[in-house]
Amino acid sequence: MNEGKLRKVVLVQEYDDDNEVMVETPWAEEVGKNQYQLKNFPFYFYCLSFDDIFEATPKYEDDERPYFTKVIKKSGHKTVRVVLPESIKVSVESKNILDHLNELGCGHEGSNGETFFVINIQPHCDFWQVCEYLTENNIEWEHADPTYEELYPEND
Repeated sequence: MNEGKLRKVVLVQEYDDDNEVMVETPWAEEVGKNQYQLKNFPFYFYCLSFDDIFEATPKYEDDERPYFTKVIKKSGHKTVRVVLPESIKVSVESKNILDHLNELGCGHEGSNGETFFVINIQPHCDFWQVCEYLTENNIEWEHADPTYEELYPEND
């Protein structure tokens, strides 16, 4: 990664059901004119994963940061989000869950006092095995990239 080309980019996620908007500003590597490669795991943004290449352009005169406009090329990484119960927040049980995900080849970043995690499923990992593990262990989780709607369009 060329450290000189890293920039903060703006990802804005709007939620239709309650008019909520989440904004995050991850690092991305500039790889071309208005083109960036994501170098963080997205915590709230959908349809974008680590190393994906996307277009982003400044949106406001007084804000030079590039704002996401569209995905250009998928990297093969996938993203799910996990919420662990408060009762196991810093425990052997939560460590075991994350260790098992690491054994499956996933990376993760935590948030919210270490109960909310973004799980990066690398291209060589078995995506469905990760999903099955989370479901079988009654772990609260969601598809972020690909989204549930993308995976199961007939259920929409």
